[in-house]
Amino acid sequence: MAIGTIFFISVIGFVILQRLVELFIARNNETWIRSQGGYEVGASHYPYMVAMHVLFFISVIIEFLAFDRTVPVYWVPLFLVFLALQMMRIWVISSLGRFWNTKILVLPGAQVVKKGPFRFIQHPNYVVVSFEILVIPLMFGAYFTALLFTLLNFIILRVRIPIEEAALREVTNYKEVF
Repeated sequence: MAIGTIFFISVIGFVILQRLVELFIARNNETWIRSQGGYEVGASHYPYMVAMHVLFFISVIIEFLAFDRTVPVYWVPLFLVFLALQMMRIWVISSLGRFWNTKILVLPGAQVVKKGPFRFIQHPNYVVVSFEILVIPLMFGAYFTALLFTLLNFIILRVRIPIEEAALREVTNYKEVF
């Protein structure tokens, strides 16, 4: 097996495992938020977002393997960006704590988190995911996947972010903080 293929399997395997762990964390956080009186908003677009993320992995795997893509010569800087994104992801999740989730869950009366990366950016998790959707396929020469899913993610976020911000403005101190 070629070194590029081993690298591909390692990175993609790591990210898929990471997403599964995140779903477990999100489920536990959802249970806690709901027990505190929180509720979900924007549920109608959530299945599309999940489908997009699942299809992203399928697409990058198919494009790399079926079209015999190779790891490009510029993979090192992309991998360094990928590693930085993973550190940012951990910073986001740890900063939000029990409030981090893959769904839009709001808790009436809660104080908006304004620590960690949230001191600098309103939606750092979306920034991380957006760059991952671009960087991961580019790291493996999967240019079609990078382009297609960057566009699909943009569409999803154009729906998701306004719903999330409206819900937070309605039931938290979001408008005072941002």
